[in-house]
Amino acid sequence: MCIIKVCNVTYSYDGTRTVLRNISAEFEAGNMYAILGPSGCGKTTLLSLLGGLDSPTQGQVIFQGEDIMKQGLAYHRKRHVSFIFQSYNLIDYMTPAENVALTSSLPPLPVLESLGLTKEEAKRNVKKLSGGQQQRVAIARSLACDAKVILADEPTGNLDEDTASSIITILKSCAHEKKKCVIVVTHSNDLAKQADVILRLKKGELKPI
Repeated sequence: MCIIKVCNVTYSYDGTRTVLRNISAEFEAGNMYAILGPSGCGKTTLLSLLGGLDSPTQGQVIFQGEDIMKQGLAYHRKRHVSFIFQSYNLIDYMTPAENVALTSSLPPLPVLESLGLTKEEAKRNVKKLSGGQQQRVAIARSLACDAKVILADEPTGNLDEDTASSIITILKSCAHEKKKCVIVVTHSNDLAKQADVILRLKKGELKPI
């Protein structure tokens, strides 16, 4: 069942450069989607629109049958979606447990341990963790909240091959076991091959592969 979709969405910068051209796509809970495309093609822009960080020049973003503009973009960001960034976007003077606690009233340790961090690592300053561990904390922060859609922007871009593979496995599990809708934008064919559905963004048009 479709949980979030874009309908005839166009996006232009300053009314001159159009990066998305009348695109429509539906995304279902329980699936992991990969949106492929080169740098600068509009992948991150599309993710921003899905997440309510920006609004389209034309068209609509619909969450569970309702235009996200109806209740407001801030409400959509707070209640419906969670972001995972390539740069992790953790609060660097906090521990992993403290970062996760910001998004949920649930105990942070169980979700951190489920993603491979130890009790001791959960108490360290996040700057003392490896890149792979920091990305796991970012994913834990997403899982700890009630958001039904996870939006990941190049989540393995800063990671070595083995760590990237484990992060992809975790994201797939978020979709298949936690029944989240996971949408990943990437330029990595290896990551895309692990997705349930692959879409390519090229010259402003989004098409299935």
